[in-house]
Amino acid sequence: MALLEIENLTVTFQTGDGPVNAVNGVSLGIDTQETLAIVGESGSGKSQTAFAAMGLLAQNGAATGKVRFDGKNLLELPQAALNKVRSQEIAMIFQDPMTSLNPYIRISDQMAEVLTLHKGMSKREAVAEAVKMLDAVRIPDAKARITMYPHEFSGGMRQRIMIAMALLCRPRLLIADEPTTALDVTVQAQIMQLLGDIRREFGTAVILITHDLGIVADFCDRTLVMYGGQIMEEGATTDVFASPSHPYTLGLLKAVPRLDRDDDILQTIAGEPPDMSRLPKGCPFTSRCTFRQDSCADIRPALTDFDGTRRRACHVPTQEVA
Repeated sequence: MALLEIENLTVTFQTGDGPVNAVNGVSLGIDTQETLAIVGESGSGKSQTAFAAMGLLAQNGAATGKVRFDGKNLLELPQAALNKVRSQEIAMIFQDPMTSLNPYIRISDQMAEVLTLHKGMSKREAVAEAVKMLDAVRIPDAKARITMYPHEFSGGMRQRIMIAMALLCRPRLLIADEPTTALDVTVQAQIMQLLGDIRREFGTAVILITHDLGIVADFCDRTLVMYGGQIMEEGATTDVFASPSHPYTLGLLKAVPRLDRDDDILQTIAGEPPDMSRLPKGCPFTSRCTFRQDSCADIRPALTDFDGTRRRACHVPTQEVA
């Protein structure tokens, strides 16, 4: 049984202009100690899938379907039970650590609060454990720096602090939502290496949500590609990168600058993402797809298995996507 299993998840937001369908029938799973990348452009439904699973949707949002963690449907749990799962079993790292950390409170107090509230530690014990975790994420001179405020750290160091806070209760699943956004490439590499080390040291499963395919290849076991709130393709990362089976995946990969490719012009995917309040009847990628067929506009392709370990939602034969 998968550690986390999502079945037919739908997320809808009620707005003044009508309902917005952010996630549309998503099903996925992740096993213990596995790493799964969820990739796609901004607005594809990646983060809202994670927020729904964590019970963190905005007040105007509602989720239907099933989100099973250890066999329990998180969407049906009372708030107290859900808080316990979120504090001890599943943790999340958000995009911007500066908005996630309270600028008026010392790091020591923010980290200690997690352990005093959820583990019943004394303040002294909690601070000591927090220092150990800051050492684990390689914050230099952690014992002295833990009394500093968030603004006294660089962006990369604040992200390390967020990772340390997420790991304080030793969660079995870590969801990292764009953990390298706004960081330079050197710091990005350090953060990804740190997440890899943490997975091996603590045995934590990781879901990495990102639009940056460049950081996925060396880190994730499997890759799931989303567009228009739907899954376009899923498979082992090596397979998806070596032989993409969906035109959207192919477009994303061609848009990544590569040293082994002599391109004069950076390739892009023409057009704009779909309006999530007015999704097309068929495939949401139809208007931007250079491989589209007559059936694409009217019939939504089902997510089907192929090659034994992969899934895709496309009417175009796999051999034609190249």
